[in-house]
Amino acid sequence: MRSRMDHYNPVNDKQVPTKSGPIDLLGIDKSGNLVVVELKRDKLPRVTLAQAVDYASDSASWDVDKIGEVCLKYTGQSLEDYLNESFEDVDLEDLAINKTQRILLVGFSVEESLQRMIEWLSNTYGVSINAIVLRYIKTKGGDEIIARTMIISEEVERERTRKRRLQIRMSDEPGNYDDEELRDLLKQYLSENKLTPRRIREILLPLCLESDVVTREMIKKELVQRGEAADEGRAGTILTTISRALGIEQRDYLRQIIQYERPNPWEKDNYKLVEKYKDMVKNLLDELRNQKEGKSGEGV
Repeated sequence: MRSRMDHYNPVNDKQVPTKSGPIDLLGIDKSGNLVVVELKRDKLPRVTLAQAVDYASDSASWDVDKIGEVCLKYTGQSLEDYLNESFEDVDLEDLAINKTQRILLVGFSVEESLQRMIEWLSNTYGVSINAIVLRYIKTKGGDEIIARTMIISEEVERERTRKRRLQIRMSDEPGNYDDEELRDLLKQYLSENKLTPRRIREILLPLCLESDVVTREMIKKELVQRGEAADEGRAGTILTTISRALGIEQRDYLRQIIQYERPNPWEKDNYKLVEKYKDMVKNLLDELRNQKEGKSGEGV
């Protein structure tokens, strides 16, 4: 079940428990917000609103680890893998997971009082709540169709989702830092334990030190060999996050040391280190590797 209209993907096809009972369906949207979906086989009664608000208020306290556990349990994938495959144009490093929650009620009709409350909460207070009313139709030709009507229009939903989403400015312009500041910025970013900085540190930069030009295929092959990806298709998805990280405007220090070509407007290829920064990068990677090994040794 995938809803282009609501820009979310379901995390489960079984009920997820909360303190007040099980959620019928739990999803996550492109902004990282949880989507609580309540399904009714008939009319949506007004009490459905209180039920859904109860579930949403509980899920509001879930941190990334808790959501990751739920995702792994019901999809068999890590939260990062699930988001990467569901929303390829989203940069996970800058995604605010569960910053807010959305409520979606689904049924075959809706009580007038519930519709009034949904419109009031949405229009007056901007609460992320909507209802979808389904209608079964059988044509003269025997075709069976499910038609849907939304209480809050798709245009309003889309605009609110767009405004909530973190807008990330992109650029191909390199930075212009002096060597000392550049090294400090690189060290700060590459020291992070997040997946993309680690992959740039352990895969992209070493490849660039070994070869004058590093192609997309070389990176994907390395991702598979190192166990970061099960196959080249998944490696391509991971490469997209690496590529996007290089294009974020505020990370111009990465573009100061890494150059690339654009065979197409939507992709980068033929990565290479700027010659004068190779020694800096090599020494920095050695330093970070030694620090990591030193910490590992302390824990033995």
